[in-house]
Amino acid sequence: MKKAKYLFPSDYMADPSVHVFEGKIYIYPSHDRESGIEENDNGDHFDMNDYHVFSLDDIENGEITDHGVVLSVKDIPWSGRQLWDCDVAFKDGKYYMYFPLKDKNDIFRIGVAVSDKPYGPFVPEKHPMLGSYSIDPCIFEENGKHYMYFGGIWGGQLQRYRNNKALESAVIPQDHEPAISSKVALLSEDMMEFGEDPKDVLILDENGNRLLHGDKHRFFEASWMHKYNDKYYFSYSTGDSHLLCYAIGDNPYGPFTFQGEILTPVVGWTTHHSIVEFKGKWYLFFHDSVPSGGRTWLRSMKVVELEYDENGKIKTIEGLDEN
Repeated sequence: MKKAKYLFPSDYMADPSVHVFEGKIYIYPSHDRESGIEENDNGDHFDMNDYHVFSLDDIENGEITDHGVVLSVKDIPWSGRQLWDCDVAFKDGKYYMYFPLKDKNDIFRIGVAVSDKPYGPFVPEKHPMLGSYSIDPCIFEENGKHYMYFGGIWGGQLQRYRNNKALESAVIPQDHEPAISSKVALLSEDMMEFGEDPKDVLILDENGNRLLHGDKHRFFEASWMHKYNDKYYFSYSTGDSHLLCYAIGDNPYGPFTFQGEILTPVVGWTTHHSIVEFKGKWYLFFHDSVPSGGRTWLRSMKVVELEYDENGKIKTIEGLDEN
């Protein structure tokens, strides 16, 4: 499979988080819609209000199954608006969905919803995770431990926090200052809370220095973690420079050394992805805005095979070639 394909052309789905559960591919995307909100840097026009779940037996030739709506804003007791990118983890017979949602004060928190099945429906807890903030939770499991990576700047509100505490006012670094970091925390045994204080995910250049805010390869949002040949691959979106990039480390906390670009810009403003191995091949799931005529808030999810070279470097995929 050398050419990308759209996965669900009949509706707008974005930010696909993908896992293998019960021998199948399960996809947990955001559900884009036309809400009529004008575009702005806070991302208010990304006004999603529910999640669907999709499954596949065969990525390249199989039929995709839409399991329908599994969680809605109206079902969440603490909800305000905007269900952005979610992810799902499995432990002890239960599936845990982690989702960012603005509360009634328009502050992003991360909530938890639980199901007995990977395809839901998911029942939300009455309160968000204690001490949670920002967006884009990603769950990485290893040896029975579950790590959450999260955070995103601008509309994702990460610039409003330092050392897990809210600032009096948001601070975006100057271009010559170190970039704001994604966060990582081990989850509690019951999967409902952080099991520790979130830590910075440091991305370093080849000389061991932190990437600067002015670097087009710095972190913006959309954390993802996968493991390949005993190395930890932290990948992410650069936001306003419209790239997917990755860095490699020796443990889930990093630090991670920048390696290169996974995906060059696509049609549409955002780039958000996941990487998964299935039936002996690796795949990149992502989205673009080609089917909607370039409307950045109406995106369609895609998949393409991902390849490594002999040194474990990811071969860069040309985003516009995959339209």
